[in-house]
Amino acid sequence: MNPTLSIIVPCYNQAVFLSETLDSILKQTFRDWECIIVNDGSPDNTSQVAGRYVELDSRFSLIETENRGVSAARNTGIRASHGEFILPLDGDDLIMPDYARLAIERFRRFPETKVVYCEARLFGQKNGYWELPEYQWKKFIFRNSIFNPCIFRRSDYDKTSGYNEDMRVGLEDWDFLLSLINKDDVVYRIPKVLLQYRIKQVSKSVSEVPANRDALTWQIINNHPDIYRDFLFDSITHNERYNSTEKLERSIGHAVTKPVRLLRKLIHGIKSFAADFKYKRSI
Repeated sequence: MNPTLSIIVPCYNQAVFLSETLDSILKQTFRDWECIIVNDGSPDNTSQVAGRYVELDSRFSLIETENRGVSAARNTGIRASHGEFILPLDGDDLIMPDYARLAIERFRRFPETKVVYCEARLFGQKNGYWELPEYQWKKFIFRNSIFNPCIFRRSDYDKTSGYNEDMRVGLEDWDFLLSLINKDDVVYRIPKVLLQYRIKQVSKSVSEVPANRDALTWQIINNHPDIYRDFLFDSITHNERYNSTEKLERSIGHAVTKPVRLLRKLIHGIKSFAADFKYKRSI
């Protein structure tokens, strides 16, 4: 019988943290899960650490791949999974015992829900409550407000192309969520701290995010043209709201300058994202 929840743990050079992450999975009060660990070609002892858990509990399994990046590792794990729901979890973060249970309960009570996540705390190099803005679609497309360890249906994942494997520098989580969520979908944040998000010493890969900000901005826009086209032409397509030529001219002028303002908002959002969401692949 297939499990309800598949937890996907990609891991590259995170063996030193992996046991803590897998222990947090074992402590879940919701027991109907499988955990697929994807070793993304790590040169450290990730395989040995993961192998101990595979021997300990049959709900764990290990997939070995060459190093292709976190997006490819997540896709590999998800496509090998059997659960109705998916929880991607980085190999150095921790989930609290009730996270899976409360999330599945929300999906069962409110089946229209598309994504469930929770409140979180930072630990490691930085400690404290993680101040994330409330999810709102019109703000979300300019700045991510949902962290990677959220929960969604496998059937919804299958309607997307998965995580974009060309996005190896960062922002692949946000890019994927823009493919997964539509503007009218229900996104729910559990009002409890159920995730501990590890902040490590800034690595070269983290510093590459702001350095490649403009390129990442255009990649996000190009990956989701329909989303940003809607906002670009909003002023023109809704010109029926205006009852005078002067107002219509102002509307068109607003639309003409919108690409510049759109880029500025996206760059600001990516700058905030780079500060809030450390891309945690070690080098």
